[in-house]
Amino acid sequence: MSDNTTAASGNAATIPSKGGASRAGKVGWVRWSIGFLLFFAVLINYIDRSSMSVAEHDMRMEFGLTEGQIGIILGSFGWSYAIMQIPMGMLLDKIGIKWVMRVATTLWAISCFLTAAISGMGLLLVARLILGLAEAPIFPGAMKTTSYWFPRNERGMATVIFDSGQRLSNVIGFPIVGAAVAMFGWRGAFITIGILSLIYTAVFFFRYRDPKEMNRKGKLSDAELDHILSGGAQHEDAPKPNPLANLGYILRQRKVWGMSLGLGCAGYVQWMLLTWLPGFLQSQMHMDVAKSGLFTAVPWLFAVIVQYLLPGFWLDRMVKNGRSSTAVRRAFIVGGMLLATTIVGTAFTHDLFWSLVWITLGTTGITIAFSVTNSLPALIAPEGAVGATGAVMNTVNNLIGTTAPIVTGFIVQFTGSFAWAFIVAGIMLVVGLFFYLVVLGRIEQIPTAEERVASAQPAA
Repeated sequence: MSDNTTAASGNAATIPSKGGASRAGKVGWVRWSIGFLLFFAVLINYIDRSSMSVAEHDMRMEFGLTEGQIGIILGSFGWSYAIMQIPMGMLLDKIGIKWVMRVATTLWAISCFLTAAISGMGLLLVARLILGLAEAPIFPGAMKTTSYWFPRNERGMATVIFDSGQRLSNVIGFPIVGAAVAMFGWRGAFITIGILSLIYTAVFFFRYRDPKEMNRKGKLSDAELDHILSGGAQHEDAPKPNPLANLGYILRQRKVWGMSLGLGCAGYVQWMLLTWLPGFLQSQMHMDVAKSGLFTAVPWLFAVIVQYLLPGFWLDRMVKNGRSSTAVRRAFIVGGMLLATTIVGTAFTHDLFWSLVWITLGTTGITIAFSVTNSLPALIAPEGAVGATGAVMNTVNNLIGTTAPIVTGFIVQFTGSFAWAFIVAGIMLVVGLFFYLVVLGRIEQIPTAEERVASAQPAA
């Protein structure tokens, strides 16, 4: 857009111009382009991190690794990823989204090329640890970005857009990586992913700015900026909290622990599927690598379609129509977790069709719960603390989730079957329901520490 009076078509809004006069403007669509920029970040991010699960059989054969050892390697990404969540969240709140994400996207591209060059288990671990470090800011950064760029009644769809990147990575990524492994070997697959990552780094570097900076450069209309801010978006120029004091305050909030532990239990099952579903299809359903990549895509494709319809379109519409935000979001989370428990049915069948049915239902339920929960930090975080709040949630999620590849690997190694792995997954989902129902409470913004002190003081 050439100036602030130009915007894509949208809803009309009357706002004061920069000169002080009122004028009619049209709310544009720049914020949605930022949403899709986040989508591609998460898409490539998840192709990076899950590609090893497609290639693990060939890598295991080349390096002579056991199922337990490859489970450790698959899970190692999550160690540095989880450890760096809170530091990266604090950096996002203190420094801002633009530069933290620029450095992170560059580093994760480098780690992909490093993976293609490794020659043993030790270097595999190093490459995965670097990847975890590089990708740590992505989800807290996406949550913080939506808090700046979207009004509260558009957060459902905004979150679905970036969150669907991780689901579509399985629809798009698994078949592509599977085909690349089959044609070029697993090293060629990682080189391909590294090139994709470099392309995204360049796009993000030149495209992303915070809303007010975009507005000053004439690339975001006054009307759209007003629409964003008047709808309850957090202010990017809000006072930056002291990182350590702010973190301590966030860690004392019951809501933060309720959503974090609930998501962690769902995350355990998601990690199991991301890292072991291709292996399950290859070893238990006797598929080759390319075919397992195609069949892995089926549950995730169905889940993405449901994700856009339910926690995306329908949730936002219900909130806009006056339904209680807490009641609607809680209903979607609980319904998703209950649907996800059907994944246990996979433990009691050896039929490919029924295995895919139970896995598809379970994946869809997890996706619904994840989509809604990933919108919560932008809704409940104190002003200026979305990065740290999202980072705490993601830390807990990944500390629990990264146990799944290891636990699943040893279950398969010692039992010769995935049955108990799916039963354990069902148990984790029931535990997660407890945290969502009992601990989370109302979905509303937590006051800052200063606001809480001020409200506790008697009126003069």
